[in-house]
Amino acid sequence: MRIAGITIPDNKRIEFALTALYGVGRSRARTILLTAKVPFEIKAGEVSSADEAKIRAAVEQFKIEGDLKREVSGNIKRLKDIGSYRGSRHAKRLPTRGQRTKTNSRTIRGNVRKTMGSGRRKVEKT
Repeated sequence: MRIAGITIPDNKRIEFALTALYGVGRSRARTILLTAKVPFEIKAGEVSSADEAKIRAAVEQFKIEGDLKREVSGNIKRLKDIGSYRGSRHAKRLPTRGQRTKTNSRTIRGNVRKTMGSGRRKVEKT
């Protein structure tokens, strides 16, 4: 089963398989299935072609995949262009929402840990 150019995994329940689409999480997947009147429990491989068409129509109501990625990157580019604080944080690849950076933010900054060097040790008296 393919939706919006993405192959949906057949062996998972349809509720979880729809989360393979960018912009579709658990709650949106449930909303899509309720709109299409498809039960949550069935596997994605067992979905009939009529139900698949209903799911596709329900998914098309939302902005997902390429359109959503384009909108998000456009928003970030706008913040950078107007010179906002959040835009400068995006440009420096630092957290944009006020988190501390001394100890956290490893995912955005990478794993650059400063280890304590041997020059810091106290000299033992004998």
